[in-house]
Amino acid sequence: MPAVSQTFSVEPRHDWSRAEVRALFDLPFPELLHLAASVHRATFDPAEVQVSTLLSIKTGGCPEDCGYCPQAARYHTGVEATKLMSTEAVLEKARQAKAAGASRFCMGAAWRSPKDRDIPKVAAMISEVKALGLETCATLGMLSAGQAQALKDAGLDYYNHNLDTAPEFYNQVIHTREMQDRLDTLSHVRDAGMKTCCGGIVGMGEHRDQRAGLLQTLANLPAHPDSVPINRLVQVEGTPLSGTEQLDPFEFVRTVAVARVLMPRSMVRLSAGRESMSDELQALCFLAGANSIFYGEKLLTTGNPDAERDMALFARLGLRPMPVVEQGETVHADIVEPAHTCAA
Repeated sequence: MPAVSQTFSVEPRHDWSRAEVRALFDLPFPELLHLAASVHRATFDPAEVQVSTLLSIKTGGCPEDCGYCPQAARYHTGVEATKLMSTEAVLEKARQAKAAGASRFCMGAAWRSPKDRDIPKVAAMISEVKALGLETCATLGMLSAGQAQALKDAGLDYYNHNLDTAPEFYNQVIHTREMQDRLDTLSHVRDAGMKTCCGGIVGMGEHRDQRAGLLQTLANLPAHPDSVPINRLVQVEGTPLSGTEQLDPFEFVRTVAVARVLMPRSMVRLSAGRESMSDELQALCFLAGANSIFYGEKLLTTGNPDAERDMALFARLGLRPMPVVEQGETVHADIVEPAHTCAA
């Protein structure tokens, strides 16, 4: 096993070996947290946390078989399929978000990939939201190069598309698309000039080396994702992964810490699964370098801690929402990329 350097660099690397990543995971817990906190402090204000939320513009009915996803049509999870929201309904939500101090608005749709006829509808939403003075982001599933460019032309700033897990574990979770399909979409998004949000899900039955493989793959992308959502599996009755053995909480913290070390300038987001996290576990994640949360009562189709609980925890820990400068003003909440969904 390679020795882990006592020094750290905040300059992005894209040549991490699996052995190097695994060596980070295997550090004694206090040493790993110290290393991650040092990287975090060198690149961000450790007392600031980005506050984020999400609007589902089209829920359920997805034809994919992602083993974690309650929006898959083939699973009986109680999620009812809905049609794509109207532009005016989306705009009303965007206006409410802006009035609450948001600077970025994300739209998520449970599609394997949008049809070409869907793109003008979503593009109209993006253009109208952009006209409100908000940054825009979306998660719509796989994109062709032409679709990515059309969304960029409409004003889309960010696109979310998760890798989900390590390449060697991928086909144990999903059979209706390949890992390469996800990498191709990310390539189209980057080529179109949009920023990427890309992470994964842990606690799906993978072992530590496979968690290391997920983070190695993310860190060795041609450009580090601008944000890296770390999802803790939400076990939904009716999905194949319901009943999976729960991931040890300290292992989840290790995953957050290693993500921070590997991708020092990315936002590391606590995403799905936060509803079941104790305040103490969340505090350890912030110490390990997480600097963004999903905020609000619902994260697509699963629960999320309510705003009052989040603000109370911030107060107890001396944390504050990360200010975002938008058109000369300072605001304190973002509406950004989703966590694990069939679309992502």
